[in-house]
Amino acid sequence: MTVTFGHAELTNGPSATTLHITLAAEPLELSWQHCGTTSDFLGDYFAKCCAKGVDQVDARHSIGYLLNEILENAVKFRHDGNIEISCSLDGNHFESEISNVIDPATAEKFQELLTEILARDPGELLLERIEANATDLDSSGSGLGLLTLMSDYDAKLGWRFTPDASNGSVNLKTVAALTFS
Repeated sequence: MTVTFGHAELTNGPSATTLHITLAAEPLELSWQHCGTTSDFLGDYFAKCCAKGVDQVDARHSIGYLLNEILENAVKFRHDGNIEISCSLDGNHFESEISNVIDPATAEKFQELLTEILARDPGELLLERIEANATDLDSSGSGLGLLTLMSDYDAKLGWRFTPDASNGSVNLKTVAALTFS
């Protein structure tokens, strides 16, 4: 059964500018460098497509940061297989959906983190987590990147976890949206 958290629906219409990329797991081992390079490319591409009046520098930075955070999580926690990236821009509304496969234990821990993150004010929780991480240098998995997106970028985020009974893994789709003024 699929479990959903946050804003996990895409709303851009068929006339939106779209781009789909697959980061293939083989023969190239996926790494952090692929996240930055891919995010920068997509930020550049979609910033140039923004509606008139949208600050392209701000759009490029915001899209790049958003995608880099989500891609780093996809690479860091993926169990196996490719990472699929779909992005669209409809006027001043950018959306992305990043799909990857994770193991059930990772899915369970991530769902617990999402339950906590989505139940609180992201700005307050962000400050608490920054303070906690400053005192515990071994801290990880605190959700700082997601909280920063929600608090500082007003990103709308959502996740769909779909178990795959054929291989015991979980398909994860992360949806992220930004609206530029």
